[in-house]
Amino acid sequence: MKKIKYYFNTHTLRYDKVEVPFRVQLLRILGFIAASIVTAVIMIAIAFRYIDSPKEKLLRQQNDDLKDNYAVMNERVAQLELQMDELENRDNNVYRSIFEAQPIPDSARVKDMEVKKEIKLVQSLGETELVKTTTLQLNNLSMRLAFMSKSYTDIEAMVKNKEKLLEAIPAIQPVSNRDLTRVASGFGNRIDPVYKVQKFHAGLDFTAPMGTPIYATADGIVRLATYNPGGYGNHVIINHGYGYETLYGHMVRIKARQGQSVKRGEVIGYVGSTGKSTGPHCHYEVHRSGKPINPVYYFYNDLTPAQYDRLLKMAASSNQSLD
Repeated sequence: MKKIKYYFNTHTLRYDKVEVPFRVQLLRILGFIAASIVTAVIMIAIAFRYIDSPKEKLLRQQNDDLKDNYAVMNERVAQLELQMDELENRDNNVYRSIFEAQPIPDSARVKDMEVKKEIKLVQSLGETELVKTTTLQLNNLSMRLAFMSKSYTDIEAMVKNKEKLLEAIPAIQPVSNRDLTRVASGFGNRIDPVYKVQKFHAGLDFTAPMGTPIYATADGIVRLATYNPGGYGNHVIINHGYGYETLYGHMVRIKARQGQSVKRGEVIGYVGSTGKSTGPHCHYEVHRSGKPINPVYYFYNDLTPAQYDRLLKMAASSNQSLD
């Protein structure tokens, strides 16, 4: 039953019934509703801010697990990169050095090899920052691993061809020189016999009587057998493979033919004084990857240690070249 309120009217000295206007009642109702809504919003905000829903708790736990897993994975990737650096260093400075093969430049190791499928697979994992970082690291490792695999395949082939490599290295003197008296001029800056100035002498000069046989110092294929009037005269260039080439100049007569396969110790020509020469001799050069190298470092097949030491001293003496 609805309660009826009365108030004492001092003018009429009577109790009159309290009547609330409809407008006031409406305002009271609206005020109550508004206060309820504001209170509800505040409570919901507090709840969302400090109290997780079961789904949010699960997502938060999964996120924490992902971060922990990423940290472990990132540490593992760092360890793999260190191991890869060590393998690459060993590949360049040990394995390839044994076979005198060119090191693989770092830029080549990260070129796109046959890893496009792996890269696409890794990149499809997602677009978050953590995944992007991991994707880049995995891409780099994948490409470096592909190159390492190819490099070790090449080295395996080098192992099988070690005998061929040894046969391709210039390892004897180009003319018979048992008593070591035929080295007339060495590698390096020498006095030019024509211009009488210091010039770079890219090989060794072996004096010998006209017609003395000249031998191929390693197995290979004759790349050039021709005459040059202003330089080496009758000369032969042999390509031995593995980056090695040898040159034999000033021959009186060439025996080898262009394109011919020759063996170490095979006669390819005879000592002469053709071209820019001041006397019968054999000018001999060794080139490695296109650069001239002191040939004396390769005379180890037909010399004793004492003879080799003596030859080194003779070749190092500063004198006038014969060409």
